[in-house]
Parts: sequence; C-alpha cells; structure tokens
Amino acid sequence: MRIAVLATGGVGGYFGARLAASGEEVHFLARGRHLAALRAHGLTLESANGNLQLEPIRVAEDAREIGPVDAVIFAVKLWDTEAAGRSALPLLAPDTAVISFQNGVDSLDRLAPILGASHLLGGAAYIGSTIAAPGVIRHTGTLARLLFGESDGRESARAKAFLAACRKAGIEAELSPEIAREIWAKFALLASFSGIGCLARLPIGRMRGEPETLELLMGAIAEVTALARAKGVELGPDFLASQAKRIAAMPAEMKPSMLVDLEHGNRLELDWLSGTVAHLAEAAGVPAPIHHVVAAALKPHAMGAA
Repeated sequence: MRIAVLATGGVGGYFGARLAASGEEVHFLARGRHLAALRAHGLTLESANGNLQLEPIRVAEDAREIGPVDAVIFAVKLWDTEAAGRSALPLLAPDTAVISFQNGVDSLDRLAPILGASHLLGGAAYIGSTIAAPGVIRHTGTLARLLFGESDGRESARAKAFLAACRKAGIEAELSPEIAREIWAKFALLASFSGIGCLARLPIGRMRGEPETLELLMGAIAEVTALARAKGVELGPDFLASQAKRIAAMPAEMKPSMLVDLEHGNRLELDWLSGTVAHLAEAAGVPAPIHHVVAAALKPHAMGAA
C-alpha cells in the first residue's frame, strides 16, 4: 500500500515507522531540522513495543515529490489543518483515503472544503509519543491504537485495505461504524488531560495521586460529555467510569503532548481543545467552567515562548 505521512510527528512518525518496517511503501513528509535528520540518518523509533531504525527512508518536504497515494495519515497540529490540507492536494487520486488522526473534533469539517468530503475518513489515535530530537520519535508506554472509519459507517474497500496494512504491521487497529462517537470520546479525555495536565504541570501518575486534581480532571471530562450530548453525540451511561479506568491504566510518566509543548515553549493546541470546549459549550448553553478556566489561564502561553 502506498501511504503518505503528513507529518512525521509523534503520531505519524510512530505509525508510519511501523507500516514502513512491515513492507508498506511509506512516504514521510517533514521540514526543517527534522527533515534534514531524516534524510541524513533515517528514522529512529524508541518504544517499549520494539525499537526501530529505518535507514534509508522515503522522505520529502513537498507532497509534489510523492504524487498520488492510496492513503494519507493526516496528523498535523490543529493550527496547521487548512495549510496542510492544501499541501496534501498532490497526494490525491480519485479514491485516496485521507484519515485525520488529529486531536480536535472539527477537522473533517475544516478539511472538506479543501480536499472534498469523499476523500475523508475520521480517526482517533491513542498513543503517547513525541519528537524527542530531530529524526527521533519516542513512545511512552505500550499503548498504540488506531480507530478509524468512513463518516457514513460503511466498511469501504479502502478502509479495509488500510486496516489490513495496520494489522500486518502489528498495529492495534479497528474500523468503527460510529467514528464521530469515537472522535468525541477521545476528545473528551484528550482535551481534559491536556488542559489539567498543563495547569498542574504534571504527568498522569502524579495527577491521579492527588484526589482533588483527579476530581478536577474527571469534572473536565464530564463537561465535554455533556457538550457531546448537546451536539447529538451520546457517549453512553458508562462513559465516565470507562474513562476513570483508562486514566488508572495510563503509564505514570505519560504527559499530554500539549504539556510537552508548553515545557519546550512551543505553540499550544489550546484554542482547539479547551478553547473549543468553552466556545461550543457557551453557544450550546452547556456549563463548562473548568474548560473556561483552563482556556483563560493558559492563554498567555498559547503562542509559545516570546
């Protein structure tokens, strides 16, 4: 399968590396020092699931160097969505699947006017991974799971082909007939974990070790659950209990990627996480005081270090 990874960050780098190691034709897109390192030394993956050193790899700065592919792993930061969508146009063949594994809940709506809704599949990636250094992807813990599917729930040939490629690569992957629900379920945990993690400046182990901090995190998840319901997406009566179990099972050292960005003085996805919760909740008349506080408290850091 011919696959493009846009771009080679924590999510795209990890799953792209696994697919490439299994024999798929994977083309990585990157820029700057990361691109230079990938060209010079290949891609290094540090993971408890097995380290990889891929050298040489197919890597490009411009999608025009790659041309049409069967599938695109679309995993850029949320502020880059539209620009990356435009840059992906040379990757499209008539039936190319562009699978968004971004963190937000509105990526498909933002990409549809650029790439066409017929190309888009929704996705949710569950993994803790970052760019540790140019050319190096570091994976925390062992969780590395992909959920994806067509917006109408059908099991298309292209979705099944990507699923088969993932499973051949040893990736835990699943097709979902209710991908909108899966995206909201991930968003509820991700937005809350990111926001409270950044306020506390702590990994999950220390957050859940403080009852008041854990209560704050669960309250933030409850706010997004109520918002999803107001938007017509029911996450189920056992959702909060399932999220509590998920939090309890996370590796103690796991940090949200937004906290890693905060620690490095990078730009934050704040406006598309707690900021979006606060905005949508206000419009829907749903109380979301925790996310309002998170959005306001972190706003001075949203554009990164001066």
